[in-house]
Amino acid sequence: MKRILTATAALALTSGMAAADYSLTILHTNDFHARFEPISKYDGPCGAEDNTAGECFGGSGRLVTAIAEARARSNNAILVDGGDQFQGTLFYTYYKGALAAEMMNKMGYDAMTVGNHEFDDGPEVLSGFMDAVNFPVLMSNADVSGEPLLADKLAKSTVIERGGEKIGLIGLTPQDTHELASPGDNVTFTDPVGAVQGEVDLLTAQGVNKIIVLSHSGYVVDQKIAAETTGIDVIVGGHSNTLLSNTNDRAEGPYPTMVGATAIVQAYAYGKFLGELNVTFDDEGNVTEAKGEPLIMDAAVTEDEATVGRIAEAAAPLEEIRNKVVAETSEAIDGDRNACRVMECTMGNLVADAMLARVKDQGIDLAIANSGGLRASIDAGEVTMGEVLTVLPFQNTLSTFQISGETLKAALENGVSQIEEVAGRFPQVAGMTFAFDAKAEVGDRISDVTVNGAPLEMDKVYGAVSNDYVRNGGDGYEMFKSAENAYDYGPDLADVTAEFLAKNGPYAPYTDGRITVK
Repeated sequence: MKRILTATAALALTSGMAAADYSLTILHTNDFHARFEPISKYDGPCGAEDNTAGECFGGSGRLVTAIAEARARSNNAILVDGGDQFQGTLFYTYYKGALAAEMMNKMGYDAMTVGNHEFDDGPEVLSGFMDAVNFPVLMSNADVSGEPLLADKLAKSTVIERGGEKIGLIGLTPQDTHELASPGDNVTFTDPVGAVQGEVDLLTAQGVNKIIVLSHSGYVVDQKIAAETTGIDVIVGGHSNTLLSNTNDRAEGPYPTMVGATAIVQAYAYGKFLGELNVTFDDEGNVTEAKGEPLIMDAAVTEDEATVGRIAEAAAPLEEIRNKVVAETSEAIDGDRNACRVMECTMGNLVADAMLARVKDQGIDLAIANSGGLRASIDAGEVTMGEVLTVLPFQNTLSTFQISGETLKAALENGVSQIEEVAGRFPQVAGMTFAFDAKAEVGDRISDVTVNGAPLEMDKVYGAVSNDYVRNGGDGYEMFKSAENAYDYGPDLADVTAEFLAKNGPYAPYTDGRITVK
């Protein structure tokens, strides 16, 4: 039976206790989002010239090299992923999960969990991806028995061996995936704590005493799981794109973050870092030491030539689309999630303004854009269609509809309801203003709403535009599902934004106080 360490003992885990009987290196990635090519400091495309100049990060070529070097440093190593390999660039739009499967097989992953974006194209694409990979894909907190494409294929947990020792791996997906993606009606998601504890108990009963959870649930939820379960040694996180580090001043917490006896790690996103956690276990499977640091995939990491060549080959069909210059911007347009998911941001204003401008002559008063749909920033200068598609990769269409002022207020309350988690439902808006108090109770945070300069009238009907994902209840906007006169089949949001940029070029990014934080 594994002992439960006290808080004092847990703190000692990172301070160099004596080596025990078994050491394991856990290499990990999360939220890769189809960034097979190097990225800029804004997490968007980074050209060949800038890459040669040493200004780019990540890319599959660097990861292949870094993973091989890390394995060479360790006597026992595993490579795992915290979910969301899918979606984010034209590579996913064109190849769906096929290129991700090829690259993950090449790198030798041992397991991954299902992220919410693995369901963006329904169970069918996820099922095809699982057929193509050489490792288990896991999800413990969902019932897939009613989904023929996933039943008897998608396991809750698995056991692998490394250095003669058994290691239990458990997958975890956001409980609100039905709001975040398109899993279909046959998949039911459940509470993560109970689901994980159930798998821990099953693995423990099989004699497995080293247990790792691959959790695409976010840093906050991971800490809750660690606090409310027993028997978990390590949680490899994802979903919140959290950088944990002991050296980086932008880190949101230490690497690892200890909660009781459980070590929590996460390595930001987009392949910019490779997580490397070194764990030592005693004979009973207790963690006696857990230390490490995410390794930045910068120019100091040599790109594997064969991998770079394969990605270039895969990119060939995409070149004409993404290299087309569509506009120019005088300054960088900020789409960073840590800004756009908690406050007004320049990318949010751009996209919301573009949406509203496209349909304002149809009697539309206001626009709401979910910040989770904004996936990158754009740097100053020429703007290519590839950059726009990196910001807006989901192929969402404009949706117009009519709602009451009361429904609009409820929608805004939903938008700020998970601000503590930096959730993607935060609303970027146009044609309206509002204030919010993040310290107030959920459901009572919104105030001072105006539409077209006039105070919100609860019983008045307003014309609204969003994207088809939000209009159909995505990101918790359930109140829009029953909207009047809904039309979900407008033009692609990326095309609308590109045209707006071109028409208003050179575009000057701005904020104007349309969202006020109290």
